[in-house]
Amino acid sequence: MSQDHFLHLQHSETVIAGMAATLLAAHIQKGDLNEQNEDALIEKSIALSIKLAARTDKLVKSDEEWVKKGNDSAYLLG
Repeated sequence: MSQDHFLHLQHSETVIAGMAATLLAAHIQKGDLNEQNEDALIEKSIALSIKLAARTDKLVKSDEEWVKKGNDSAYLLG
């Protein structure tokens, strides 16, 4: 009988998990995944997802990172 698992992921964790699943699926489609390298490919997929997210966060500013002060034009925080 399988054990139940319950997770409560934050939004950013969900995004990373989704990106990692997409990258892992590419490895599966290529035939790269086997029992011996499964954990390594999962770790690699997660690491690349984090790197992609961090690079995106550095280069792209979200709507919430822009603020408008009074009647002044919007400016970027940070």
